[in-house]
Amino acid sequence: MNEYLDQVLTTTRTVRRGLDFDRPVDVELIEQCLELACHAPNGANRQDWRFLVLDDPAVKAEVAGYYRLASREYLARSGAAEGPMGRSASALADRLHQAPVLLLACQLGRVAADAPPAKLSSFYGSVYPALWGFMLAARSRGLGTAMTTVHLAYEREVAQLLGIPFERVTQVALVVVGHLAVPPSRAPRNPVAEVVARNTWRWDCW
Repeated sequence: MNEYLDQVLTTTRTVRRGLDFDRPVDVELIEQCLELACHAPNGANRQDWRFLVLDDPAVKAEVAGYYRLASREYLARSGAAEGPMGRSASALADRLHQAPVLLLACQLGRVAADAPPAKLSSFYGSVYPALWGFMLAARSRGLGTAMTTVHLAYEREVAQLLGIPFERVTQVALVVVGHLAVPPSRAPRNPVAEVVARNTWRWDCW
């Protein structure tokens, strides 16, 4: 059991190119994953998360249009368009409308960008564990996911498109969902020793 859990934890990664865009995803699988996701810890157990399952081709196409625009603008600003990550991101943007399912995670309320760190952390930290739980559940069922926040550059436009009350609901992230077209593998990660310290900070500032 532990070995299987370890495998799921180490192979749940962002999958952009390795999704099967031609194979439908059964809505029952999405519901199972969401059922597990909603057991995640959250601030004061308010369960203020809300999830929009987008599987209508016309709706996906319109959301993908905003995503594509935001992605191109971001890559142009960052200068990363020609790098490996930029090419991978562009490939996903080009085919986002073909993804079997898009999951839009939202949180009730809005928080000011200049709010105290504790408030910001509590607000967003109350939905990200559920997102991670969804992605783990999806991976255990043979699905791949790619979580992204790129479209939030056009959050207001997407809110209007989907009927989300912008002033009272915050979009947090979009998760692309599909069956895996390639075998799952571990993502490259730095050694744990490079990112862990005990009792005191040990890294130079940059």
